[in-house]
Amino acid sequence: MTKLSWKPWHEVVHLRDDLKSGDLPLHMFAADLYDVMMQSGRRPVYEKPEEFFALTFPTYNLRQLVRDVALRLAGKNDKAVRQLELTYGGGKTHTLIALRHLVHDPDKLPDLPAVAEFTEEIGQTPPRCRVAGLCFDKLDVEKGMEVASPEGKPRTLKQPWSVLAYQIAGDDGLKLLHASGKAEERDSAPAENLLCELLELPGKNGLGTLVLIDEVLMYARERVGHDATRLNSLVNFFQYLTQAATKAERCCIVASLLTSEPTTEDALGRKIKGHLYDIFQRQREEAVEPVVKEDVAEVLRRRFFKPQSLKDRESFRQHVVAALKGIAAVDEPTAKQGAEAEERFLRSFPFHPDLTEVLYSKWTQLARFQRTRGVLRTFALALREAEKWDTSPLVGPAVLLAAPEKEGLSEALREMVAVADTEEWEGKKQAWTGILDNEFSQAKRIQTESVGLKYREVEQAVVATFLHSQPIGQNARTRDLVVLLGSTRPDKIELEKGMARWAQTSYWLDDLHTPADEGQLPGTWRLGNRPNLTQMHSVVAKNVSDDTVRARLLDDISKVKALTANASAAGVRVHTLPDRPKDIEDDGAFHYAVLGLKAVSESGKPSPEARKFLDETTGPDKPRVYRNAVLLITPSRDGVELAIARVRDYLGWEIVREEIKQQQKDGNVDLARAQTLQINIDKGKGRIPEAIKQAYCIVVTVSEKDEVQAFKITVTDEPHFNLIKADKRSRVQDTAIAADALLPDGPYNLWRPGETSRRVKDLSGAFAQLPHLPKMLKASAILDTLAAGCEEGTFVLRLTRPDGTFRTWWRSRPDENAQKDAALELVLPGAAELDDLPPALLANGNLPELWPYEKKKITAQTVYDYFTGSTVVEVDRDGYKEPMQVPKAAKEAVDKAIGAAVENGTLWLLSGPASFCGEPIPPGVMNGSATLCAPPATILATEILPEVLPEAWVEGVASGLSIATALSVKAGKTLPWKTVRDTITHALLARFLDHAEGGQTWPCDFASAQFVRFRAASPPAGGASGGGLRERGGGFGKVLVARAELEPSQVQYLGDIVPRLLEVKTKENTPIRFRVYIEMGDGETPPPAGAAAEMNELLRTVKEELQLG
Repeated sequence: MTKLSWKPWHEVVHLRDDLKSGDLPLHMFAADLYDVMMQSGRRPVYEKPEEFFALTFPTYNLRQLVRDVALRLAGKNDKAVRQLELTYGGGKTHTLIALRHLVHDPDKLPDLPAVAEFTEEIGQTPPRCRVAGLCFDKLDVEKGMEVASPEGKPRTLKQPWSVLAYQIAGDDGLKLLHASGKAEERDSAPAENLLCELLELPGKNGLGTLVLIDEVLMYARERVGHDATRLNSLVNFFQYLTQAATKAERCCIVASLLTSEPTTEDALGRKIKGHLYDIFQRQREEAVEPVVKEDVAEVLRRRFFKPQSLKDRESFRQHVVAALKGIAAVDEPTAKQGAEAEERFLRSFPFHPDLTEVLYSKWTQLARFQRTRGVLRTFALALREAEKWDTSPLVGPAVLLAAPEKEGLSEALREMVAVADTEEWEGKKQAWTGILDNEFSQAKRIQTESVGLKYREVEQAVVATFLHSQPIGQNARTRDLVVLLGSTRPDKIELEKGMARWAQTSYWLDDLHTPADEGQLPGTWRLGNRPNLTQMHSVVAKNVSDDTVRARLLDDISKVKALTANASAAGVRVHTLPDRPKDIEDDGAFHYAVLGLKAVSESGKPSPEARKFLDETTGPDKPRVYRNAVLLITPSRDGVELAIARVRDYLGWEIVREEIKQQQKDGNVDLARAQTLQINIDKGKGRIPEAIKQAYCIVVTVSEKDEVQAFKITVTDEPHFNLIKADKRSRVQDTAIAADALLPDGPYNLWRPGETSRRVKDLSGAFAQLPHLPKMLKASAILDTLAAGCEEGTFVLRLTRPDGTFRTWWRSRPDENAQKDAALELVLPGAAELDDLPPALLANGNLPELWPYEKKKITAQTVYDYFTGSTVVEVDRDGYKEPMQVPKAAKEAVDKAIGAAVENGTLWLLSGPASFCGEPIPPGVMNGSATLCAPPATILATEILPEVLPEAWVEGVASGLSIATALSVKAGKTLPWKTVRDTITHALLARFLDHAEGGQTWPCDFASAQFVRFRAASPPAGGASGGGLRERGGGFGKVLVARAELEPSQVQYLGDIVPRLLEVKTKENTPIRFRVYIEMGDGETPPPAGAAAEMNELLRTVKEELQLG
């Protein structure tokens, strides 16, 4: 056990042995004046002065009363009638007994501190007196009661005046009152003069007369209830008695009018009390309250603890300081009070002053709780048991708890519950036992789950709140509870958390004060008999049927997007809560299913229901083929239970809402409660999705060994599908597989020995069927891989037609229809023959090693040789070289590809004088020696003008043939006619050339080129819109044209002077026009396409039509 930083209260002060052993019966705390008067021997603790004064604390008010009464009995004042003003159990009978012992035989008073204090206060030895006790609680209306004469002779008498007379003077007293002088009773109340004479009889023997009256109302209520005519008689008796006492020498009456029996407080009882109060009010001095709140701690100390342990009060200070250390840590005001708080706790030690305060100030308002007597009895029961187990430094709420190992309420708390149960609220009595049992159960659970609460702090909070909630409607502030709980030094944060959890889970804390936010403490605490929302919810939630809960849960599962998010986007077919295995198609596509509650599984233990979805389609006789393409997510058993609890919780709040609506119709619901309910509904609903997310944490799928496996994932904020995909145990692959991995030497073992081809459908379906392969999210990804491999030239794809002919693809991508055709095959390059070649493949740089490095031309024979089926080339694969076989292609297929490439301008064919590019190759031209090269560069329109190509011009005229011949001579090889034709067309469009007279129409074929004639363009005879070419500085007609080739710096300078040119234009009011002509390239090698595109982007920012082409 952890060593305490303080001493428990019972190790500092020690319980009396008789209380500790149980020998002191609890009824001994109910003082009985009659037993003392009769010296019956039943209550020696009250009957014997030495025992009585050993336990008596002379409070200030009690000392004052004793002084006044004693001096009156000594004939030294005129305070003849004193009334004790206090509620039930407030020490009134104890006060009467103290007065009796002090004046009955003063010479034999024990030598005790209490007696000394009384004597010192009186200022003399108390006077010897004749004491008469009118103990009305023992005076039977019909039979009377036994009393003793001064000589000790007993006699049973019926009338209260007879009882008084016999105790004062025996038979002589009776004779004095009787009309015939007989020692018998009379029926009517004696007059004042007779009573005055009676009260003065002891004075003849030098004695004073003390009349003690107790429990008057109990007797009066009973007597008048039997005979209403007796009221006047009784009222008259007290009227005459009080008047007589004021006149008799050395006589004093001390009366307690109230009754210890609350049931007499009916209408008749209140009427009688009113009469009696009026009588005593006339004659009495100020009322006295012998025990006040400040006296309670000392009264308790003297009653319960051994005197030896109470002698050195200053030694308590260190223990008070130890207790306050814990309280100050959780309550800032206490820390600030410092010495003031220390003195307050010291005066009350070992009792917590706030505990005695709540009992004395609140509980004494309860009809059945007697003030001092009730506090004494409560603590007697509590301390006797708590001394065995309580380790607190102060006597606090813990002493009212049952021992830790015991269930139910402690005996002391049961007594207090019995008192509180008598209270009514709105016509209903309380039922505190069940309420407290429930709250203690909640408190114990909270304490078990808390690491910082070691001394039953939440249970103590329940006790403290119960105490503060009396009478009905009372409450406690948070600080009231914290100060009561802090002496055992709980961690402040843990204490507040524990109290907050109790506030949230309590069934009987008034929810008017319950905070909306979890973890927040209420400002006010009150336990009541009205069930709070939490209790109402608990009751109705239990009655929600399981079918209703499960139906709602399934509906909520279908709405939780996190379970399926991102799956469809990944190309997966998603199934939410499928009913049967057949709902998931067995088609080779990847399927992801969120199964229902029947499929609940545990890690390592897939449920039979989940297994069905992997093993079957329509039934056990129809097994699933593509098992490797199915991924299941199921809930765990614990997760389902939690999710069901969350749904039940929410549905419970909805039912409470309906009940509250009905109460609202009746006007019985406050706004705060309705708002709290809405907050609880929103919280309950909001918790369901998260509970469902956490519940679905078991993945069921086929393992690499073809076994159904179940494993748990850790649920986070990520969608479930992302988590499953990232888990290596799922073996999910969403990235493309390298094409060569699908070949016979690849890692997946997809080919049988000797196979040279396989159906594409079989290859892609293998990943959905064979468990040793990764689970491919997209079946199309396999097709994409195969298509990409075909494009890279890794293999050939072949589609055989019904007539036996076939179509092939190599270094090209099959169309979508072909990819979907079940007859599509993958053929290894060494076993394939191509029926077709894409013409673009023959361009320089597209096929590895077809065009030798740095050579710009090849022969057709080179292409034939390349496709003989025996060519193996080196290709670059991510930084390393690997061999690749070139499939075979028939010469016809090669010729077809070359012809198409020349016709579409991909290749330029030269064969003898023949030159073709961008036009069909005539029959008979193609042969093995024909040269293939890249298309010639585009010839600029300006390159055929007279000043640039004078060889083509004769007297300012040129033919199509002369231009073609001159350009070919300049290029060193025969240029294709299309190239020349395009250049001439561009020149005509640019108005650099005009048609010369006598020529044929344009355009034309090469055979007619000699008959087409051109001349350099000149401006028309007039018109401002014309233009033409001239030497620099020249002009034609009314339009002047300047033309020159500019360097980039000169173009920039031209831009700088444009504003000045425009000034001239404006000044002279004459049009000015800019025509821009930009050339790119050297005329030999085509400009890079990327560079042309980039320049066009820049030029487009100037004008959309300004483009290179």
